[in-house]
Amino acid sequence: MRGRERDGVYQGAYGRAYQTYQQNQVQTAGPEKLVTMLYDGAIRFLTQGETACRQKKVEETHRLLLKAQSILAELMSNVNRETGDIGESLFLLYDYLYRRSVEANLKKDPEIIVEVKELIKELRDTWVEAVDRENGSAEARSAK
Repeated sequence: MRGRERDGVYQGAYGRAYQTYQQNQVQTAGPEKLVTMLYDGAIRFLTQGETACRQKKVEETHRLLLKAQSILAELMSNVNRETGDIGESLFLLYDYLYRRSVEANLKKDPEIIVEVKELIKELRDTWVEAVDRENGSAEARSAK
């Protein structure tokens, strides 16, 4: 018996295997990788939401933007605001992105979706660069 496609993933034997693979990826990832995965998920849902919005698929847009909002809420909940200005600034940026994504969802405005997506892309790129630098520094320290 064949499964059906949902959220771009085939739901059958292959779909279940893919889902298991994804769960393993999350469970075995370190904190740095998890943040990257959250950014990637938000970007993916915002991209799909933008497409659905431009195609006037209201329910699909709503569903996809809710997923992106859930990811932003997760990112917000994990910011250590006690680290000073950086933590507080990051929290406020996530809060802004969350509020803008809610506004995009209410107005079904693809331009707001693009704004949020582009800012998250910048955050992701900056995060990956910082992790790579830190990993390079750690490797250099351990080689000494």
